Amino acid sequence: MAVKIRLTRMGDKKSPFYRVVVADSKSPRDGKFIDIIGTYNPLKDPAEIKIDSEKASKWLKDGAQPTQTAKNILVKSGVIEK
Repeated sequence: MAVKIRLTRMGDKKSPFYRVVVADSKSPRDGKFIDIIGTYNPLKDPAEIKIDSEKASKWLKDGAQPTQTAKNILVKSGVIEK
């Protein structure tokens, strides 16, 4: 089972809010997930990022691959170094 760290869209129409989740790569974007490791709110200025660094580090160490957007968020939060 290939595991990805990616974003799941929440919130209303025209007001996106995202959860950073660990999910099977074959599940749909807003489908089942394994674990929630944080949130991302792009509407705040600056964008609000809350990541549980312990959970994120554990999943990365266990082989979860972040998507490009999730990787950028993890770099901004300090979990991954450039």
